[in-house]
Amino acid sequence: MAVRYVHLHGFASGADSVKGQKIAEALRAHGVELETPDLNRPSFAKLTYTACLAYLDELLAGADRVRMSGSSMGGYLAALWAQLDPDRVDRLLLLCPGFDLPTRWPTLVGADAMAKWERDGELEMPDRQGGTTAVHWEFIADARRHPAIPEVPCPTVIIHGRHDIVVPISGSRRYAQARDHVRLIEVDDVHTLERSADVLQRVAVEHLLGLGREN
Repeated sequence: MAVRYVHLHGFASGADSVKGQKIAEALRAHGVELETPDLNRPSFAKLTYTACLAYLDELLAGADRVRMSGSSMGGYLAALWAQLDPDRVDRLLLLCPGFDLPTRWPTLVGADAMAKWERDGELEMPDRQGGTTAVHWEFIADARRHPAIPEVPCPTVIIHGRHDIVVPISGSRRYAQARDHVRLIEVDDVHTLERSADVLQRVAVEHLLGLGREN
């Protein structure tokens, strides 16, 4: 049975995300190609979780088995897509997963900016090109319609930086502690995991390809 390997990037990122490329490099050394789709659906300005999930349904239609990694927002979407289609996803690797987004955004942008976003219907956000893009309020409104904390149905490894101020590690600690099939690897790093590329690549091979000692 063929397995498809897919990495889901984070907010304000894209198909060429650094973490996705690092995982792709590690898997390619073992003859496995990683798909890195662009989740800015229908665009970054009009992004919604619902559109991302629909795109993944289309992209993965007909796939018998899927193994996913995901970073931040992509980690949330990977977990949620696995919850919605548990018979096809048998391994997950989540990098600083962005669970419970609606409650974290006021801290990230500030209460005043959050109120302005809802009032004006859009808010300028840093984008992947180094500029800014007006992102519509529906991104938040739509996120509130989905489960804040997905239930992963399969063996899952989380890698999270202890110094992450974007998605605090406390959430991943609670998540892993409450679930026997979830393992948390803490690293001395921030949200970007820039200093942890070796850990990221090693765990991707061990967990996603099943080549680790625990397998």
